[in-house]
Amino acid sequence: MKKKLLAGLLAVAMVATMFAGCGKKVDDKVIHVMSFTDEIPNMIQKYLDMHPELGYTVDPTIVATTDQQYQPALDEMLKSKKDAPDIYGLEAAFVLKYTQGDAAGFAATYDDLGIDTTKRLADAKIATYASEVGTRPADGKVVALPYQATGGCFLYRRSIAKDVWGTDDPAVISEKIGGGSGNWDQFWVAAEELKAKGYGIISGDGDIWHAIENSSDSAWIVDGKLNIDPKREALLDISKKLKDNDYHNETQDWQDGWFADMKGEGPKQVLGFFGPAWLINYSLAENCGDDLTTEEREGTYGDWAITTSPVGFCWGGTYVASSKTAVKNMSDAKKQVVADIIEWITLDTDENSLQYMWANGTFNPEKATKDAVASAVVMEKSNGEVEILGGQDMFEYFVPAGDYATGANMTQYDEAINGCWRDAVRAYVAGKVDRAGAIEMFRADVKSKVGIE
Repeated sequence: MKKKLLAGLLAVAMVATMFAGCGKKVDDKVIHVMSFTDEIPNMIQKYLDMHPELGYTVDPTIVATTDQQYQPALDEMLKSKKDAPDIYGLEAAFVLKYTQGDAAGFAATYDDLGIDTTKRLADAKIATYASEVGTRPADGKVVALPYQATGGCFLYRRSIAKDVWGTDDPAVISEKIGGGSGNWDQFWVAAEELKAKGYGIISGDGDIWHAIENSSDSAWIVDGKLNIDPKREALLDISKKLKDNDYHNETQDWQDGWFADMKGEGPKQVLGFFGPAWLINYSLAENCGDDLTTEEREGTYGDWAITTSPVGFCWGGTYVASSKTAVKNMSDAKKQVVADIIEWITLDTDENSLQYMWANGTFNPEKATKDAVASAVVMEKSNGEVEILGGQDMFEYFVPAGDYATGANMTQYDEAINGCWRDAVRAYVAGKVDRAGAIEMFRADVKSKVGIE
């Protein structure tokens, strides 16, 4: 009897060893998450709190994107057979590497998880640019989706619009700047009218760059070679025109002068900025007033509105993906939980979904920050009225902004190449190189930093 029992135990051990050798990890009822902030882990924790019967916990690994630490750490985890994350976050600046580039092969498709992706995308009216960015060319399958919508609008000061044009009506201001025209002709007319009153139209050329970059017809790399789309090349002339005509304050985005213009404390007051909803919620709101806790807010808080940009563009966003290796090693039960979580974050539209709470500011009631989300269905049934915009419903403009944007002009090298291009444009505008010299400088920098000619 003892011999039979021992033989049985040895057989069980051998089977367990065989599975272990294949990279099979124990379903420990833990969701292993890799992210660059605590945002996605907090979302997953929220879902699990709403479903305590599942009995799962979150194990987050958070590595900041500063000093380029996140991608190498994520790459190592994705290559691992036992430590590959169940869910991982991807910032728009480098998402293409993981959805369409060198690391795209590590991602599980949403269909692999059992999600009826095509139907869910249509039902939720997910912005086309979002699914374009998240689709892997090798198999045409979605491997990542965002929860935020980052289609861009033009953010402007109501008081300045009234002083120059007698109204702050978004429809009228859209006409004044050429909203939806696909060109910058009317924008320059508006800039001259603003200048006559002592105002700038934007803070610096970085504000217009993001609109130009993401409205181009082609990407930086075409057929393996560096490509300068004419719309992007036009930044040389646009930036010089802005400076030569004193249409802005010559600030650089994310620097002190840029934030000062949000508060109305620059050398001259400026009409506005180009950006998505997150620019309002997480940059403008934090830099346009001294004391945001009192009813009598200082600075420019409440003096803002949004309208249609002359060109469609998107800027930023966080995407959610799952590791192919992790999915392969999951039990069916855990796979279902991971699928449900990812659907809840990226595709669900009911009032208990992440996107509905995100849009209406109820995910974190203490902050009550409303944000544009990937699903137009959610925004269409949500209240997008915000104080910083003087009570304007931002979804009225951010829903069409998502349709107006494209994700087809992006590459995995955009972050590095954009930096090279911005440096070259600044050198040209400052008179350090001529136009041809700026392009030559750009090509040399890209070859040196990215290895592409």
